[in-house]
Amino acid sequence: MSSSDSIVHEKVCTVKSDNKVQFPEIVDDKINTEEFLQASRDVVHILDKFGKLFAPVRYDMQKNINKLAIRYSTDKKSNLTLQDMILLEKSTEKDLVAVDALMWLRRALHMILLFFERIIEDHKAGNATEDLVAFLRKAYKETLEPYHGWMTQQLFNLLSRMTPTRSQLLLALADGEVGKEEITLYNMELSLINLKKNVLTLKTFYDDHNLEITTVV
Repeated sequence: MSSSDSIVHEKVCTVKSDNKVQFPEIVDDKINTEEFLQASRDVVHILDKFGKLFAPVRYDMQKNINKLAIRYSTDKKSNLTLQDMILLEKSTEKDLVAVDALMWLRRALHMILLFFERIIEDHKAGNATEDLVAFLRKAYKETLEPYHGWMTQQLFNLLSRMTPTRSQLLLALADGEVGKEEITLYNMELSLINLKKNVLTLKTFYDDHNLEITTVV
């Protein structure tokens, strides 16, 4: 580790922990349910910082987190991992509430992942694009838009105009502390590593078990 890397690492360790999101490690292609739900709640908490922009997505995420939490609480041992919980529900229940909730939660998390990934990529390319509307719209187009009806798509396009600038977003993530841009971006990149692994693992799991529903809502 270079001296400059050491300085960055030391600074990162001083950032408030409530701005860090840690999704669980994948173990034997499975994801710990409780850890995943807590990380998802942490994402919702971060989205609160951006006001009305993510309000509909935040509402849906919280609703689906609650559904999964209820299902998990019925038998924590049997529902220890998301995969175990989903397969158990599929084999024992007629109404697949958790299956549907996890599918939509994963899609929302995927959109957020792509949005923040583009901010990181832009930064690494030596840019500092202030207008993030295009980043958000592209992330939406690749994740949620195929499953949304015309009215929902129009609502999102309207709300996307409220996307904060890059400076505003990074300042919000730093809880208003100026001069934290590099640290914030570093923490953001770290948080995305396991989020991406979780999203891709769940997508593969749903495809392998024919659980993905492509109905437009």
